[in-house]
Amino acid sequence: MTSSLDRRTGRLLIVDDDEGVTQTFAGILRLEGHQVRTASNAFEGLKEVESFRPDAIILDLRMPLINGLGFLYRLRGFVDTCRVPVAMITGDCTIDEEATNELRTLGAHVWLKPLWTEDLISIANALLKNQSH
Repeated sequence: MTSSLDRRTGRLLIVDDDEGVTQTFAGILRLEGHQVRTASNAFEGLKEVESFRPDAIILDLRMPLINGLGFLYRLRGFVDTCRVPVAMITGDCTIDEEATNELRTLGAHVWLKPLWTEDLISIANALLKNQSH
């Protein structure tokens, strides 16, 4: 567990096409005191970004239609959201170094699923601590 000095609560958006993942992550993060919204695809996620104005985003890489990378490019294209901290979550352990470097260049930290509760809480705390908008 982190001390209360190491964390702050905030508005988090979870974008993942797996409803089980979004609901589990949201439940854990709400217990930590965060306001959480979820989206099941990139289009919904971008709408939530406009209305909810999240402090940080936890984003799945592999989604249909627009994947996490496409979402991230769109997010970074707007002045208001170009600095929102993002954690890119993927179950794809074969992601290559070029893709990982591209994600990092866009300001996303890459994490592999599955995540333990402590991992998720640490990721959220780190995103909020490094929030720069």
